[in-house]
Amino acid sequence: MDLYLNGKKLKLKPSQVLGKGGEADVFRLNATTALKVFKSPDHPDYQGCPHLQTAAQQRLQEHQQKLRQFPYHLPDRVVTPQELVTDRPGQRILGYTMGLIGGAEPLLRYSDRSFRQVGIGAQQVVEIFQDLHQSLQELHRLGVILGDFNDLNILVQGTEAHLIDADSFQFGGFLCRVFSDRFLDPLLADPRQTKPVLAQPYTEAADWYAFTVMLMQCLLFVHPYGGVYRPQDPAHRLPHSQRPLQRITVFNPEVRYPKPALPLAVLPDALLHHFQQTFQQDWRGVFPKDLLSGLGWSLCGHCGLEHARSTCPHCQIPLVVPIAPAVAVAATVIVTEVFRTQGQIVAVSLQGDRLGWLYHDGQGFYRETGQSVFTGQIDRGLAFGLQGDRTLVAKQGTLVCLGPDAPQSLALETKPFATFQPHAFATNGHHHYWIHQGQLLRNGDFGSVYVGDVLPEQTYFWVGDRQGFGFYRAGDLTVTFLFDARQPGLNDRLNLTLGSGQLLDATAVFGDGRVWFFWAMQEQGQRLNRCALLSSSGQVLATAQGGLDDGGWLSRLSGKTAAGAFLFVPTDEGIVRVELHQGQLVPRKTFTDTEPWVQGNSQLFATSQGLYCVQPQAITQLKLT
Repeated sequence: MDLYLNGKKLKLKPSQVLGKGGEADVFRLNATTALKVFKSPDHPDYQGCPHLQTAAQQRLQEHQQKLRQFPYHLPDRVVTPQELVTDRPGQRILGYTMGLIGGAEPLLRYSDRSFRQVGIGAQQVVEIFQDLHQSLQELHRLGVILGDFNDLNILVQGTEAHLIDADSFQFGGFLCRVFSDRFLDPLLADPRQTKPVLAQPYTEAADWYAFTVMLMQCLLFVHPYGGVYRPQDPAHRLPHSQRPLQRITVFNPEVRYPKPALPLAVLPDALLHHFQQTFQQDWRGVFPKDLLSGLGWSLCGHCGLEHARSTCPHCQIPLVVPIAPAVAVAATVIVTEVFRTQGQIVAVSLQGDRLGWLYHDGQGFYRETGQSVFTGQIDRGLAFGLQGDRTLVAKQGTLVCLGPDAPQSLALETKPFATFQPHAFATNGHHHYWIHQGQLLRNGDFGSVYVGDVLPEQTYFWVGDRQGFGFYRAGDLTVTFLFDARQPGLNDRLNLTLGSGQLLDATAVFGDGRVWFFWAMQEQGQRLNRCALLSSSGQVLATAQGGLDDGGWLSRLSGKTAAGAFLFVPTDEGIVRVELHQGQLVPRKTFTDTEPWVQGNSQLFATSQGLYCVQPQAITQLKLT
């Protein structure tokens, strides 16, 4: 499909891809301009899906009029279409250009507690939502409804909330027909379905409903319908996806509140009451601005909890999760606390059978031995890796290796618009690996060693002791590959597809001759987590799929570890062992005695001495008996 802008043919390269969604691909034209190209009905992502092909045809047809009638003078925070991209005669609209928001993160990241721990306080989040509140009110005054209002089409730059995907806005006679089930007002959903599906036109009230969902996620790190529903009466059980339709929220006494979330009590009663009224009692309307402006945040000097109460709720009442003793013995587990800091653990790595870590405490960064690495404050732009007694630090296209020898500096490829792994490097106990000018490299005795060719600015990879795994994805192209951790060459003949939607996150862990690859996608309004188990030769042994917040072993991507043929998964109910059984990945055992020391956002590492469980401020050894 040839694209023309102002009569000139555009030549796009895979390295220019910024993102891939269900309806369009986005490219970087230059430092200030992006290009959105709508997928045509014959796009490879729609092959074998007649309903998607029909929807693409209808969408393209509507855009021929909708984009030509797009309203002017919208709020400054709206990233509006600038120039139309067409076919050669200039008659058929195929996409449009728009401003490029640099140095921004999707609002989704602000509901991730690990992301927020690096210098992003609750007050900054409040200011982001105050900015968003103003834009939303202005849009409604102009007769514009966002419709598919979600945390992926809001880009945050400082405290500014920029709205993208404006082509899906609802105005005039043009309806918004797409939706994201996590943010869809259940009053607009078909009650006969087992999950939220848009059945009525969007309203202003639906925008405010989505606003309230996002606010709760970012303040408490839990979705209104998060947690695990365990009714005493088995007849009341229902699929997790059906809970919004039945208004079974985290406020329900039969819902187990997730451990990684902040306690409800950190928020004032008035805001909690508003959340309950919205999600349980179906109150709808403009979100009260005074609930944001009236929030006053304090940091407890005793326990360090950030809260918006007159007194710390943790220190006023007993802790929900008691601090475990340094050594404890349960029926099937022996627990020993290995390390604790008042600061923050910023990197952990298992190299062979040895666990290493880097932590920040006070004014500097230290290794597990107490050795000072360098001084400075935690910076969200830094990324860390550990290679034996060496510490690698990446920032703004430079990778620095700090250790017993003189510091070494390497040019490093970055992905400034990536939602994860923006710095293209990885480490194991023997080497560090990085990408530069489209080449995957590792360090050697006499300089860098070539491993293989990859796609610049589009490649993600991870490394274990013996093997590495990676992929690159741009437009219609997706390539997954394996490589030997000590020898050059890539095996890129893997028969593994990621899907056709928007890639949100990915990670991989390595076991004995196996690779466990995990990735998250947004597809047709749903967020899905997936896993693929691969052999050392690249054969796909099994795949699995799960949903966010459903309490299953795939409800989160990170934190897992592999040992032998098993995968160990941290959950709020203890460590779960997953294994390959009759061609399927199934949870075979839950170690319930580990529950007091593990939660869903823990990070596990498997060694011959047992499992290590890493929290932001502590490392605990768990010996399963």
